[in-house]
Amino acid sequence: MYGAEDIFRDFLQGKDLKFTHERITVLREISRLKRHFDIEELYITLRKKDRKVSRASVYRTVPLLVESGLVEEIKTIDTHTYYEYTFGKEHHDHLICLKCGKIIEFHSEKLEHIQDEVCRKEDFSGVRHVLEIQGYCKKCG
Repeated sequence: MYGAEDIFRDFLQGKDLKFTHERITVLREISRLKRHFDIEELYITLRKKDRKVSRASVYRTVPLLVESGLVEEIKTIDTHTYYEYTFGKEHHDHLICLKCGKIIEFHSEKLEHIQDEVCRKEDFSGVRHVLEIQGYCKKCG
């Protein structure tokens, strides 16, 4: 079965980059995370697990994973960047709290249908989309 590591290896080879142990370690750890994360948080998690990965490698690998399509980037209004492992996950959108930074995932067939309808109406071939609604969660509202 062609998995995330295969996709990443092929992506790196296409850019003449090496599929190193550090990059594999970063990918595997991200695939285990069940939440949104930032790069520093990922680095700290790896260090706590005594993984031998440099901070620089983590900071260089995550953008490559985004470019490869295995990870998505989520920017909040205060320009903080979070990431999410998306390989094999169903498409969803996000609600982002402007006060506490909480990210809530949601999926709406109605919204998906409206977006498809707009593309058809405009004779546009949509490939992907990102929907983020920024506001205040129940706790902060």
